[in-house]
Amino acid sequence: MHAVLLTGHGGPEKLIHVTDAPVPDCASDEVLLEITACGLNNTDIWVREGAYGTDDDPGAISTWRRGRSTLVFPRIQGADIVGRIVRTGAKIASSRIGERVLVDGSIYNRNDDSLADIDYIGHGRDGGYAEYVAVPAEQAHCIRTKMTDAELATFWCAYHTGEQMLERASLQAGERVLITGASGGVGSGLIQLSRARGAIPYAVVSEGKQDAVRKIGAEAVIIRGRGDFRQEVEKATRGAPIDVVADLVAGPLFGTLLNMLRPEGRYTTAGAIAGPVVTLDLRTIYLKQLQLNGSSQGTRAAFRRVIDLIEADRLRPLLAKTYPLSRIHDAQAYFMAKKFVGKIVIIPDSKYAPFAEASHSA
Repeated sequence: MHAVLLTGHGGPEKLIHVTDAPVPDCASDEVLLEITACGLNNTDIWVREGAYGTDDDPGAISTWRRGRSTLVFPRIQGADIVGRIVRTGAKIASSRIGERVLVDGSIYNRNDDSLADIDYIGHGRDGGYAEYVAVPAEQAHCIRTKMTDAELATFWCAYHTGEQMLERASLQAGERVLITGASGGVGSGLIQLSRARGAIPYAVVSEGKQDAVRKIGAEAVIIRGRGDFRQEVEKATRGAPIDVVADLVAGPLFGTLLNMLRPEGRYTTAGAIAGPVVTLDLRTIYLKQLQLNGSSQGTRAAFRRVIDLIEADRLRPLLAKTYPLSRIHDAQAYFMAKKFVGKIVIIPDSKYAPFAEASHSA
């Protein structure tokens, strides 16, 4: 089968497109999927680069699970998988063959809701940048929606992560949430998921992306780098307090974000694209009684809530652009330029040609 292999940490040259990768075996409790679409994520880039650091050295080459990595090379990345079941394991009913499924890409490693040992497909085992993939049957969710496969491939990582962020921050109806990096996959998901909870989202984006985030539910938009940030936020909220900050950017803005939270406010994060090492005044934390939450992926229940929202037509997919699998280098270069809103999706070459006419747009 065609697949893209990650052969080591480094630049795009570490991603090699091959045409002779073996079709994976299907274990007794698994299903084999013919892949139709797979979303691209920041995690794919950072794992390739080894950009996660360690507890003692933030600049060290390390992967997503840091000192206890399950990543082995070569690895097929890609976690946001959509496809159709073409084979079932011995313990799985053959009647599932033909189902269109959206994959929960988590590897939970536990039977409870703890995420302490969480891993994901495309890291701890081979993923979706290929023509076929084997996944646990219980995580291949039959999905009923009019959305295209490429549109469905925009949801798992971004919305599962976003829903868990909001759950950890206990975001309630009527509360105001300030979302940084709001034009990306997780950020745009956070806007819609906040609205689904009855909360009021305020979006922080770069110039040129404000109309797109307003269309998906942002109450108001703050343009990063325009004027005094705190004043711009206060203008957007008309002086009302911020209850929750959902931060995907961090960097120099981190301290300001904490300062803007109301007393007993909550901060939740799942990324740090502007810089993971920040300056923190601990007095801000304890004098304002703040809560800080880190989040990555989510529980089984969190993803079930996302699926329910998809099937109820309460979430809008933001498909920015598609690429064939063989152009993975181009896809990642476009992704890293951050000139788009939403998600980039990879399509196997064998399925891309007829799809491209209708859906390939820049």
